[in-house]
Amino acid sequence: MPQPPEIAAFLAVGSFAVVGASADRAKYGNKVLRCYRQHGLPVVGVHPKATEVEGVPVYAALAAIPGAPRAVSVVAPPAAAAAIVADAHAAGVRHLWFQPGAEDAAAVAHARQLGLNVVADGPCLLVALGFRDV
Repeated sequence: MPQPPEIAAFLAVGSFAVVGASADRAKYGNKVLRCYRQHGLPVVGVHPKATEVEGVPVYAALAAIPGAPRAVSVVAPPAAAAAIVADAHAAGVRHLWFQPGAEDAAAVAHARQLGLNVVADGPCLLVALGFRDV
């Protein structure tokens, strides 16, 4: 089944990061990271205190990632969304996907004003790609 254009464009990028990566397998920051891996897609995590999750390198900030990813899944509280948009823009990220529950309307609007391609208020990556919780 074909993806909506904004999701297809996001997935075509080929370099991904998960802001809000978590070592807790019950949390969506972990599931989204594992979903990328299940589909053979290159991914790193972003978390201020972790260095590795599920065998994947984790960085304290988007700017710390060597050769910054071009597409970022946001799995963080909405209160952090504005800072994540600013960090993404500064790091040269072109695509943001706010996973359900991570959206903040003002941050989404600001990201679009900055010229970023944004997926928000829609399905999560787990549904779009298909995720097996193993």
